[in-house]
Amino acid sequence: QAQLVESGGGSVQPGGSLKLSCAVSIFRFSSYTLAWYRQAPGPENGRERIASITTHNVTNYTDSVKGRCTISRDNAKSTVSLQMTSLKPEDTAVYYCNFHPPYPNWGQGTQVTVSS
Repeated sequence: QAQLVESGGGSVQPGGSLKLSCAVSIFRFSSYTLAWYRQAPGPENGRERIASITTHNVTNYTDSVKGRCTISRDNAKSTVSLQMTSLKPEDTAVYYCNFHPPYPNWGQGTQVTVSS
């Protein structure tokens, strides 16, 4: 059973930056594709995958964050990070890490709020 603990969220002004981190407890972390997901406020918004990184460090981003976010992993520390820059109000969401495809159990997420 994997455990996922996200951190690093906060409140920033538009144009600001944040780095999110996720500690993942699972055997053979390096064998998994990892991803960051987010869920914007409102019941109509589901959880969307915004970035992923494979076991060979191949990355993929959704169009809305491409060029502004960088996903990385540290297999020695079993962590995955998301560096976010040029943040926009529409980036406001709870951010989660998980595998890709995701496991059923999610962490608590970390809140990112972008507002002036």
